[in-house]
Amino acid sequence: MIRAALLLLALALPAQAEDIVADLSQDRISISTSFSGSEILVYGAIRREAPIPENSDLAVIVTVAGPREDVTVRRKERRFGIWVNTDAAEVRRAPSFYAVASSAPLDRALSRDADLRYGITTPRALGGPGLGRMIGGDFEFLEALIRVNTATGVYGEAEQAVEIRGQTLFSTTIELPSNLTEGNYDTRIFLTRDGDVIDSFYTSIFVQKVGLERWIYTLAHEWPLIYGILSLAIAIVAGWGASALFRWIRV
Repeated sequence: MIRAALLLLALALPAQAEDIVADLSQDRISISTSFSGSEILVYGAIRREAPIPENSDLAVIVTVAGPREDVTVRRKERRFGIWVNTDAAEVRRAPSFYAVASSAPLDRALSRDADLRYGITTPRALGGPGLGRMIGGDFEFLEALIRVNTATGVYGEAEQAVEIRGQTLFSTTIELPSNLTEGNYDTRIFLTRDGDVIDSFYTSIFVQKVGLERWIYTLAHEWPLIYGILSLAIAIVAGWGASALFRWIRV
């Protein structure tokens, strides 16, 4: 109710010719042992002070980017009947998760210049100015990273997944996988006409581990020696228990 009231209040405020008022169904996600993924509803409205332009293509694009990290991409080749790593390249500040949803095909909803400026499509989000960087190697490694992460659902583009009603209200859902990285997931919403961005909206989703997941994560990163000893002890106990149970069953 509070979110809906804020949305209505924003619609009543002075605006540009066309701009975005938007919100998320939730802006915090807690990862516990039972976490199996989440679905975020992105919704909003296009606020106007003038009539809707005619003979012009309207589009809404939504992007969600996870915390950035350096990723090493390796190329494997078959040598003497064995697959071995040969070349490698490092992609700097690659998003740990990246999703794009649009109301129209991206080649129609977004011009090349706008994509270069805002880094909206997946390749531009990784290799655009001020974002990802290739350290060593060529862009085949960047393409390989995108291909692998797209296959596993870490990256994705969903064209025509944003629904626009009456050229005013819009909504879409973004599915977040279970293996999320902790941190802020930057969410951007772009309003375009004829491929040019005329307004944008920025917010974020905060993801944090809780309960046992938080304890294990903190132990592994802040006390790695203790984490290693406990892991070894648990493995020994589990192995001994399995062996004892097997002997008891045989008797």
